[in-house]
Amino acid sequence: MIFKRLREDIDSFIARDPAARSRFEVAFLYPGFHAIVVYRVAHWLWTKDLRLLGRWLSQTARLLTGIEIHPGATIGRRFFIDHGNGVVIGETSHIGDDVTLYQTVTLGGISPSVDSHKQIDVKRHPTLEDGVIVGSGAQVLGPITVGRDARIGANAVVTRDVPPGVTAVGIPARVVMPRDREHAKDFVAYGTPSDGCPDPMLKTIENLRAQVGALMERIDELENEAEEVHKGRGAKKKAVNSGGDA
Repeated sequence: MIFKRLREDIDSFIARDPAARSRFEVAFLYPGFHAIVVYRVAHWLWTKDLRLLGRWLSQTARLLTGIEIHPGATIGRRFFIDHGNGVVIGETSHIGDDVTLYQTVTLGGISPSVDSHKQIDVKRHPTLEDGVIVGSGAQVLGPITVGRDARIGANAVVTRDVPPGVTAVGIPARVVMPRDREHAKDFVAYGTPSDGCPDPMLKTIENLRAQVGALMERIDELENEAEEVHKGRGAKKKAVNSGGDA
């Protein structure tokens, strides 16, 4: 079973990385794949309550690959880590099938690891559903859910749930592209569409500038109308005064 999973993982690297030329190259030269191999073994040890050994393996992989995957994390099939250096995946993270992470991505926890009253482990790391892509440098924090086929842009900071099939960017992350059913499952490198992805703050500022410009134009129109009315009243008063003098 584990060998079938590893073969699928290799195939995912070939499918999503144009630089990968063969399974042999992926198996021997890709640190992302090496980290996944060690994780699969370490996670098996973790589930068998050999947790110290599992942690030792995961830390060894971290030293060799620069990728830290806690053996307690749950990771699905065809997982792809591109480049990989600096990736951190926390203990209670849950990753679905066909998920892609780029370098320096963090799936981190922001709540206590143990419930102080019940003394049991609590979920404190994210859930990435099937087909999610997380761009380089993104931080996905807390027990949130990133929906199926969603994309997280590079350097985004995600602290709230992300709906399925959308693109989210920025700090904090905001949805900037709605769900596109036709292309929702298309692979998008780094989670950012090739035709660009607008910054939500910049878009807000541009909208405000447009509204201010429209208001200024309306004020100019009202001032011109008021001036015309004032001139008309002045001419009428002058005419009245001229008639009285006659």
